[in-house]
Parts: sequence; structure tokens; C-alpha cells
Amino acid sequence: LIAQSSRVFIMGHRMADLDSLGAAVGVLCLCRKRGKPANIVIDLKNNMVASLLAELRQDEHYEDVFLSGQDALVEADPRSLLIVVDTNRPDQVESKELLESIPRVAVIDHHRRAADYIEQVVLNLHEPFASSASELVAELLQYAVDPRDITPLDAQALLAGIVLDTKNFTVRTGSRTFEAPAFLRRAGPDTVEVKKLFQSDLDATILKYQVIQAARLYRNEIAIAAVETPVSRTIASQASDELLNISGILTSFVLYPAGDQVMISARSIGSCNVQVVLEALGGGGNAATAGAQIRGKSVREVLGELVKSIDKFYET
Repeated sequence: LIAQSSRVFIMGHRMADLDSLGAAVGVLCLCRKRGKPANIVIDLKNNMVASLLAELRQDEHYEDVFLSGQDALVEADPRSLLIVVDTNRPDQVESKELLESIPRVAVIDHHRRAADYIEQVVLNLHEPFASSASELVAELLQYAVDPRDITPLDAQALLAGIVLDTKNFTVRTGSRTFEAPAFLRRAGPDTVEVKKLFQSDLDATILKYQVIQAARLYRNEIAIAAVETPVSRTIASQASDELLNISGILTSFVLYPAGDQVMISARSIGSCNVQVVLEALGGGGNAATAGAQIRGKSVREVLGELVKSIDKFYET
């Protein structure tokens, strides 16, 4: 498909995370090997990958690679190929207009298939049992390129994506999950630099623990933290992860306001499937990691709906 295209656009979900960007970087490496011009479509202001983006934009292989959705619309032509990574829902992509304007679309994703799935794709690499989109792309690279064709920064981005979605190789891991990093390690990524991508500054760390302090126990194993003050998605995600480090906590939900929306970040290492719980609220993800955005309601109202959805999950 890449060989038959005039150019390639690679796009993940809105508010890109390390798995979304890592998978996009891996596909970009594949395009580079095939000699095709390619761009990653991403919102350079609203994302959760500022540190990795800063590193990539200083590298010669990534000059003029990143485009906004509007710029991509201008540059697309009838022979363009759009590769969507780390999501299968049209409402979650970085630019829905670009998705609707390019007729040839490929999807690489590891999330459970949603009701509003991207239809009429020319290629669908959909593996819900994979740990991450970065794992799937790393597997593709094993068959398509030599390890020497992958730059250390390419491998670092892919490795960071796998580390993020497996929570340091502790959840959603299979034998293939460990084979992918073993392959990537041959390209020479600095694992210390990968760890630095997950660091927070002191103010953010203090705010994270304020969110954790607001948590309350529900059904003996679920921690729900509902805060009325806005926090960043990164802090909410980190608080959700941190709550699972508390003995006896197997599932966590963090609710917080963001403009006219209430955001939910959810994690699970137990029997509670957070994807199923949040799908009832219009969210999605996978059994271990999920999220939702609810417009026009207060945090307290959304909290009530969340508790009802949790109860329904356990009663069925």
C-alpha cells in the first residue's frame, strides 16, 4: 500500500500519548525505508508527548514531518494513503476531516472493536490481544526492515509506547510483547532516556498526590477520586496508575473537569473491565486502561453515572 501511494499520512488519536506517537514513528520508519514521503498528523499544542516531540523535532530524520490536520488536508491528493494508529473510532482520530477526505485508509490498533468503527478500510491490522499499537508496529518492522534501518530514536519512541501501555511490562503482556522490545533493543535505544520520558516535575507530582488524597474506596477494591479543580490528563493518568500501587486497590477512576467536559481516567488490574464500565458513559479503551469525556454535566453528576455503571457491571 505504501509503495502504491504518492505520499502517506500517519495519524493517531486526539491528545496523543506515547503509544500513539511511538506507533506513528514506527510507521514513518517503514515509509522512510520504502522511499515514500510521509507525515505524522498531530496537534503540537494539545498532546501528552511534549518531551518526546521535543527530542524528535531536533533530529534530522524528523524535519518537517509533523503536520496539523488542516495542513495535511491541503497537501493530500487522490493517491494519498492514511494510516490510523492506536484507535479504531472515527470520533477519536486527530483529524476527522482528513479521515473523511482520504479514500484509502489503513488501521493499526489494539483496542477492542467499538460500535462506531472506522469503516471501509483497505487494511485492518486489529489485534485486541496485543499490548499496544507500538508492539504491533514493532512486529511489522521485524518483517519489513533491517534493525540497522531503525534509528535509536525510532526504537526509543516505540519502546516508550510499549512501556506506557504495559505499565512497565506488568499488564497485558504476552510472549510477543517481550519479543518486540528485544528486537528494538538491537537498534540501540537508550533505556534511561525512555525512563526520563515518564518523569514529572515537582509541582505536577504534588498535584498528583492531591488527586490521590481525594480518592475514596468503593466495593472494597475500587478507588474513585473525583476532584472539582482542573488537572492535566497526564497527572490524572499518573494518579490512576499510582492508586493501583496501594494494597487492595485493583481498579481506579479519576474524574476531573476540563472546560465544558468531565474527563475520566481509569485503570484496572483486577476483574473490573474498565472499558465496559466506561463504554456506558461514551468512553472506551481496553480492559486495563480506559477513558471517557462527558459534556454538559458536573463532576458530581458524572460520578453518579459512573457508580451506576460499576454496579451494573458487577451485577451482570
